[in-house]
Parts: sequence; C-alpha cells; structure tokens
Amino acid sequence: MSTIVSRAAETAHPESAAPTVRTSLRVNGQTHEVQADVRASLLDVLRNHLQLTGTKKGCDHGQCGACTVHRNGRRVNACLTLAVACDGDEITTIEGLGSPTCLHPMQAAFVSHDAYQCGYCTSGQIMSAVAVLQEPCGATDADVREAMSGNICRCGAYANILAAVQHVRREG
Repeated sequence: MSTIVSRAAETAHPESAAPTVRTSLRVNGQTHEVQADVRASLLDVLRNHLQLTGTKKGCDHGQCGACTVHRNGRRVNACLTLAVACDGDEITTIEGLGSPTCLHPMQAAFVSHDAYQCGYCTSGQIMSAVAVLQEPCGATDADVREAMSGNICRCGAYANILAAVQHVRREG
C-alpha cells in the first residue's frame, strides 16, 4: 500500500521550508542585518523586511523597471536580484535619494516638469534617470530615450520624463 502525500501536506512540514540566511545590507547609508529566505529578491527584502515601499513591484519579471534601485552605484532591477547576493553591498532606494524638504535635483525636475501621472513607475524612473547621469550617454533625446528604455510608464509621460532628465543633465 502506498501513501499519497498532497502538495499542501508537503509544504506544511518544516523540513521542506526554504532555508534562510543572515544577510547584511547597507541600505541608504544604514546597515541592516536581515534573516531572509535564500530565494528572496532584493525587492521583497526592501519592501517586506525593511518597509522601504518606495521601490515598486510592477511586473516582477525585470521588464518594467518600477523596481530600479542602485547597487554599488549601478542601477539594477531589484526584482531580479537575490538579496543574499547583495551581502555587504551599498543599496540606494528612492527613500535614500532625497527627502521631502531636500529633493534630489532629479526629483525636483520630475516635479517641475510634471514627469509623472499615476506615479507608480516614478521611483524607478527617477532611480534610472539618476544613474543615466553617471553612465556614458549621448546628449540627444534619442540617446536618453535609449538609456531609459528599461523603464516603462503605462500613462505615457515619456515626453515630460525626457524633459526632466535633460533639464538635470544641462544644469548638472
């Protein structure tokens, strides 16, 4: 006689629980020790463990850019980055870029150029735009569009986003 074990019963046993690991993340200048599932994305750790909800979960497949953060100064899709792979890394989220009383120049440009509508993609757009300032990027609008092509805006605020990025690049 064989025993059939349901999928629900399988996942209820502690021995089948996913292993966790202690990870040290330096986020927005502060060190955080986090005990997280080894499979957890950086996005989920930021949002669920550190309550940094400015980074948005859009597609969760690396296609929309809503989850863009900086890892050691380079932009990454947090939904595609394992948190454990970031042990000891410097992570910057939208919360670490500026504050309501002291906006980063890119944040101020997004406000002054009306570069958002619903706002869901805005934090990822801003994080990518800030990275573009540090990356090799030509001066034309087409160059900026290409550099920002990994960030999608469902509302279609692209003209205003482009204007904000170009404004900061000219002033910077």
